[in-house]
Amino acid sequence: MEKKNGFYWSDEREPHFNRRKEILAKYPQVRDLFGIDKGLKFKTLALVVFQLATAPFIAELAWYWYIPLAYLVGASVSHTLFLAIHEISHDLAFKNRVPNNWLALIANIPILFPYAMSFRTYHLKHHWEQGDVNHDTDLPTDGERKVFQGFIGKLLWATNQILFYALRPMFVHPIKYEKWHKINIVFQLIAVAVYWYFVGYGAILYLLLSIFLAGSLHPLAGHFIAEHYVFKEGQETYSYYGPLNIFALNVGYHNEHHDFPNVPGTRLPEVKKTAPDFYDHLFTHKSWSNVIIQFIANPRITLGSRVRRRR
Repeated sequence: MEKKNGFYWSDEREPHFNRRKEILAKYPQVRDLFGIDKGLKFKTLALVVFQLATAPFIAELAWYWYIPLAYLVGASVSHTLFLAIHEISHDLAFKNRVPNNWLALIANIPILFPYAMSFRTYHLKHHWEQGDVNHDTDLPTDGERKVFQGFIGKLLWATNQILFYALRPMFVHPIKYEKWHKINIVFQLIAVAVYWYFVGYGAILYLLLSIFLAGSLHPLAGHFIAEHYVFKEGQETYSYYGPLNIFALNVGYHNEHHDFPNVPGTRLPEVKKTAPDFYDHLFTHKSWSNVIIQFIANPRITLGSRVRRRR
């Protein structure tokens, strides 16, 4: 791994492919952790109902209640729904793909924008082509790196990072919209139109604010930066084992997740427990909030602190 043109570059394959093979060779019982999380569908539906049901009431509150609740409640629930869609994109709610897709569409409703199926497409590319400059849209572009420099630049980027994650894929690697992408768009337009009709624009504005805050300077949003920004040279993926994993469906177990994306979040701690010699020596983050602070304030960490590779 070497620093060149503002980024780290590697000529080696992403680290998870070989580690996966080594862990399975030494600890074949990890295969017993593969499969679905039977409770995921219930958690997801409960979050959708909660968010849609509370939005009209919070929208009517005075600003000094409205804004804190949007940050503490609305944004937190929105972010957990992001991560529910992440889990579902790996087909971890049902054994068959079709019910997983429909659950993802339902989870998408409070997010307002029809992104679940596109996220699935791009996220799976991120797993199998991690760091690939042409296909991994999780990587910041060179333009982002050059424009958002220094304390102010990184603060602006971190505040608006949800917008970059949403818009970047369309410019870096446009995809051809297939059946489920189109179903996602039609389903979402109908669902949001019906919801708007019955509850009014105030609830829609509250959901919009919740979505923005969920991907802004919010503790849960720290995982976006924590997962793959280089905080220790030579390491490409980072885990976090703290309490916010309760709200993040254990996405903090990120090395474990990339090693075994077919293990649901509820069982990722078991992966680490089963194969500690593969994980205990790795650098880990202790706080997602501190990750955001370090990213903004530490001049050594920039938008170029990512590992890139070419095929």
